Amino acid sequence: MSGFETKLNGTLYGLMRWADWDVLRERLLAEVENRWFAYAVGTDIPAVPLPPAAMHPFLGEIDSLLRRDHDEDYLGIVYVDDLDAPSLIKIYDPNNLGSACGSIGYKVPPGWVLSLDPPSAIAAITPLPGNRRRWWAGLRERLMAA
Repeated sequence: MSGFETKLNGTLYGLMRWADWDVLRERLLAEVENRWFAYAVGTDIPAVPLPPAAMHPFLGEIDSLLRRDHDEDYLGIVYVDDLDAPSLIKIYDPNNLGSACGSIGYKVPPGWVLSLDPPSAIAAITPLPGNRRRWWAGLRERLMAA
């Protein structure tokens, strides 16, 4: 198993409060030396990490999407391998939550994964909806130009 797969299937800590997400975002923006792979499950695996200048707009777009589509007092759909020194972050799509624990007979994969390790393919249970595919393609294009 690759480092990516080991972390993806290992112990992860859920961010239950929006304030925890804010702290994680600030930590990621402060660590400019890290180069993150941004992978939308159901799309091509990224061959290269995001340019460092792309982290701020990427996190801003994800933050906007989460706050708009997950209109709850709690977060609970972002998981990280290490709260102090993250190297893998799973973000579930608020519009495709299903049951992450697998109680419906299968595990719903995350919508997006940020990883310091090159990612491996994650099987999507359903095709990525056209609006999410277009959003991701446009975002990815803007980020890679940053």
